[in-house]
Amino acid sequence: MTDRLKALADAGVSIWLDDLSRERIETGNLADLVKEKSVVGVTTNPTIFASAIANGERYDDQVRKLVADGRPVEEVVFELTTEDVRNACDVFAPVAEQTAHDGRVSIEVEPDLANDTDGTLASARALWAAVDRPNALIKIPATKEGLPAITAAVAEGISVNVTLIFGEERYREVLDAYLSGLEQARAAGHDLSTIRSVASFFISRVDGEVDKRLDAIGSDEALALRGQAAVANARVAYGAFQEVLASDRWRSLAEAGANPQRPLWASTGVKNPDYDDTLYVAELVVADTVNTMPEKTLEAFADHGEVRGDRVSGQADEARALLERLTAIGVDFPDVLVTLEHEGVDKFKKSWIELVETVEGQMEKVGK
Repeated sequence: MTDRLKALADAGVSIWLDDLSRERIETGNLADLVKEKSVVGVTTNPTIFASAIANGERYDDQVRKLVADGRPVEEVVFELTTEDVRNACDVFAPVAEQTAHDGRVSIEVEPDLANDTDGTLASARALWAAVDRPNALIKIPATKEGLPAITAAVAEGISVNVTLIFGEERYREVLDAYLSGLEQARAAGHDLSTIRSVASFFISRVDGEVDKRLDAIGSDEALALRGQAAVANARVAYGAFQEVLASDRWRSLAEAGANPQRPLWASTGVKNPDYDDTLYVAELVVADTVNTMPEKTLEAFADHGEVRGDRVSGQADEARALLERLTAIGVDFPDVLVTLEHEGVDKFKKSWIELVETVEGQMEKVGK
């Protein structure tokens, strides 16, 4: 097992892989990552599935059968992706049994439904039933319309990965949506200990947008702040998480067996080549969090990443002061967050189109 990754895990960071393919599952690569790289979970999205399906022949037999059955492309996408997630859940089942919160595999609701509460909930129910594994997580976006769907899904006992969170205000609404769902689940007699959740807080995209605006301002003070907003933003979020854990509302739920909704640091691959390629892992080391990494980032940390202790606890005030400095020099940070959410939903939908088109291509190929 890689010492650097083990040190990261020992510091309380759950290492999840931001990738999945049938090849990884069937060759044993995924199981090897569990054994050798401290990987204890997986996140997926339509782009990941599109790449896996386009580059792998292991889907051809299933596609051929579904085409022969006359299934439309949306159903073929559903069958291929839920099959992979179900099998990945089985790979991680021992991890789920041995740990309090890990061994989870995430799958996204249909992105076209990001602004449709009822449609999102229906999609979440369908995915939860089809995967049919207790260690699955259904990804629901943290849009205004997504929030009530999160509450309703949790109330029904569905474990949720809340995705596309960019700022503290929306994150606090996500925390409230989760607690409301748990309260409704408790009232309905559900076993709260079976419900899991993570809140996916996006990291690198924040620096991407803020740095662009700092470059446009161009002053020495502005340029000196590049590459700091994303980590500060995450540290503020962790402060909100700690506040909730200290609340009477949470304690009441915890006593009934509820699990905390851990922060998950998402989009942790560094986009700017000038930055250390382990920046968004090393600077966000703190207990009770998940870091979901592309394999390139995972390998980089295994090779030269450093765990320098808790980099997050107790730093919310200092981090908030940095964000206020951004505002003072002309970066409209609330507008950054709105821009990122709109872009995130747009990318979410485009990646779905990419997946559907990829599967259509495979259907045509096997149908000839």
